[in-house]
Amino acid sequence: MSDNRQSLSDLAQIAAEAAAAPVAAPAAAQAPAADVVADAPIAPPVSTMPLRQQEIDNLGRAYATGRRKDAVARVWVKPGTGKITVNGRDQEIYFARPTLRLVINQPFGVTDRNGQYDVICTVKGGGLSGQAGAVKHGIAQALTKYEPALRSAVKAEGFLTRDSRVVERKKYGKAKARKSFQFSKR
Repeated sequence: MSDNRQSLSDLAQIAAEAAAAPVAAPAAAQAPAADVVADAPIAPPVSTMPLRQQEIDNLGRAYATGRRKDAVARVWVKPGTGKITVNGRDQEIYFARPTLRLVINQPFGVTDRNGQYDVICTVKGGGLSGQAGAVKHGIAQALTKYEPALRSAVKAEGFLTRDSRVVERKKYGKAKARKSFQFSKR
């Protein structure tokens, strides 16, 4: 069974020979379907194809938008000392709870890039927990734009996926989304 199969390099060689040899018009019209496949352009090997391009602005920063609940964060990542600035304030001041700072630094911990990038972000909407999740999502997206090789590690942890859980809307005839008013039989 293996002698019937040809390797990719053999097919590339056949395609190169077919392109170099002049082919008469009537012979090409009568060629079997197997020759047509050999004449088709062959994609380069997977290792030479870039997975993704690095996306950097004129100032050497990668930009991404992160979202969580009602919060939206605009995040810029650039090489530096690990300083994270949120809405013009240091992360220790803006996110006073240690758990929120832990959430923000998760993408750096997964990729072993602690203290290697400076982050500047503006975040609005929602509460502090949603804003921390939005900043984490934005940092993960921006990291993969700055270093495309980190994408698989960040994606495996689920940091590139926007957490789509939002507050359920209130329905008419209800006190909240699902809570009913107090029922009185008499």
